Amino acid sequence: MRIPAHSVCTAIRDDIVSGVYERGSRLTEELLARRYGVSRVPVREALRTLESEGFVVTRRHAGACVAEPTEREAADLLEVRMLLEPLGAARAAQRRTEAHLKVLRGLVRLGQERARRGEGEDLRSLGGWFHETLAQASGSPGLIALLTQLRHKIAWMYAVEQPARPVDSWAEHGAIVHAVARGDAERARALTAQHAERAAGAHRLRRPDRPGRRAAPPPRVSSSQHGVNIAGARH
Repeated sequence: MRIPAHSVCTAIRDDIVSGVYERGSRLTEELLARRYGVSRVPVREALRTLESEGFVVTRRHAGACVAEPTEREAADLLEVRMLLEPLGAARAAQRRTEAHLKVLRGLVRLGQERARRGEGEDLRSLGGWFHETLAQASGSPGLIALLTQLRHKIAWMYAVEQPARPVDSWAEHGAIVHAVARGDAERARALTAQHAERAAGAHRLRRPDRPGRRAAPPPRVSSSQHGVNIAGARH
């Protein structure tokens, strides 16, 4: 495999998230450089970046290793995302462009159509694309970077079950886009908070140390958000 030097960090991160490198395993510069077809310099830089993101730790006498996050650290990530995603949606309502709205509406149409037909194989990727676009619409580079990093780390630590009623989940997406299009920041924030809280319940912690053990649900995260009626905003 030959990877452009500037993409080495992304390649290693993707391999960590997908489980190519198990938690706690060593990451030697020589082996990584050979795998991705680059010199050790971009590998060294990538490992430093991944350490700052929490995917890699440096251990005495062992060097760089894949991190081994605790259950509390994993639960914290879900809680942080539940705080930041509503903020991103509120910002999107104030800063989105017509290009953002076009993509968001297109994704909602696709998602709703495939959910109605029971074609669930693409819904996960469509949902990821939706939330990534919503973050981009916030117009805040710092917030976008944080949400992107959170998505990577949550995908690494959790398996996500498909919603029991995907049609309802995509109706919520549609309601969020409707609020964003109207410039209603508070409604966009409230709808996204409600959606994020429901989605958190579908996450099951991965336990790589005991592969046969069923993943446990995340600790319940309390929320002060009140229920929001989205019926009038569905489209």
